[in-house]
Amino acid sequence: MSAPPRKVLGRLSLPERTFVADALRTETVGGVLLLIAAVAALFWANVPALHSSYESVSHYHLGPAALGLDLSVEHWAADGLLAIFFFVAGIELKRELVAGDLKDPKAAALPVVAALCGMAVPALVYVLTNVTGGGSLVGWAVPTATDIAFALAVLAVIGTSLPSALRAFLLTLAVVDDLFAILIIAVFFTADIDFAALGGAAVGLVVFWFLLRKGVRGWYVYVPLALVIWALMYNSGVHATIAGVAMGLMLRCSTREDEEHSPGGHIEHLVRPLSAGLAVPLFALFSAGVSISGGAVGDVFTKPETLGVVLGLVVGKALGIFGGTWLTARFTRASLSDDLAWADVFAVATLAGIGFTVSLLIGELAFDGDTTMTDEVKAAVLLGSLIAATLATVLLKIRNAKYRRLCEAEERDEDLDGIPDIYEEDQPEYHLRMAAILERKAAEHRRIAELKSAERLAEVAGGAGEEDDRRA
Repeated sequence: MSAPPRKVLGRLSLPERTFVADALRTETVGGVLLLIAAVAALFWANVPALHSSYESVSHYHLGPAALGLDLSVEHWAADGLLAIFFFVAGIELKRELVAGDLKDPKAAALPVVAALCGMAVPALVYVLTNVTGGGSLVGWAVPTATDIAFALAVLAVIGTSLPSALRAFLLTLAVVDDLFAILIIAVFFTADIDFAALGGAAVGLVVFWFLLRKGVRGWYVYVPLALVIWALMYNSGVHATIAGVAMGLMLRCSTREDEEHSPGGHIEHLVRPLSAGLAVPLFALFSAGVSISGGAVGDVFTKPETLGVVLGLVVGKALGIFGGTWLTARFTRASLSDDLAWADVFAVATLAGIGFTVSLLIGELAFDGDTTMTDEVKAAVLLGSLIAATLATVLLKIRNAKYRRLCEAEERDEDLDGIPDIYEEDQPEYHLRMAAILERKAAEHRRIAELKSAERLAEVAGGAGEEDDRRA
């Protein structure tokens, strides 16, 4: 007997669903803060009376120069605070590899192929646009990244309830996307390397790993060590955020018999609010403040570099992720979940065109030294993300009634045991509990029916007596 065809974007397991719900709840709050920070940055940078103060604060230098860390506030946000963001990304990736969707090679094929296509196609769109228009190819990586927090903020603002399978798909896409973005930064945006500092960072990482394996605990041990590793990585010439990813990947994310949460899961739970609620919004505040005017917006569509970024995010991301998902399902002979349609996948692929945090970072690295082009590319990232968000809003709103019904079915808990009913429908105990509940309800309805019948008979009898009196 042949096995039934595998379903693409089917129902999550209960533990995975719980993890995804918790992670996305924090990311959604962080995404709203990110959105507020981006708007605040644009306001601060574009109001004439405030523009000079924005420039002054962004370029204010602080830090020990003797250690090579006399950096501007903007630089600290990009290299320091984003290391926290990538630390959480490293933990997420490790958890996905050992306990999540990426653990099973068959299940991992879908988000990995979709994410790769979702990075390759935008890069190809950028390259073709710039080869045709005679622009610079150095910004090819700018439209390759997806910003999960910003995407979730859009979902929160427009009030769309995506089913958990689609939300998990979006989250896993972003995790794989972050991995390859990290590799792109490490390989293509590392210039001169100081091997002494890099060797020191490597030794620090070995010490970090050794302490973890020996079970040493205490933030007062790991936080100073992490700062030393970060500083050495920064001075090595390799982008400092790589240190955050490396430390995140070293944490153990599998649970043992005597543990409710793994060390990685526990630390992620503590650090994710700091990343989503502080680090990323502050980065946005000092990176998204570009001058916007009617002429500047018009220039985005006339220069090949900026047009390539916009087309990469809006067209490349949607076609890449949708095409990768369809091809994976086609060649693995898997079928889409019965509850979803390919239109839903395309809507999520369009939403993934919101490339904010990492796209801004790569834009700064790609056009380092060219302030004018850096600002124009940032404007292109903002505009492309806005167009992608608008298109996704329209597509998701069209299907919102169906999503709401699916979410209600996922959340229904009629036996009130704290577990959604869809995860218990094959358990005899669930049906016995429901039978007892329904029997109690039936008995209550019979009692009410008997009471109402008695009241109605009394009213009829009383009414007949009054009529007889009137005749007399």
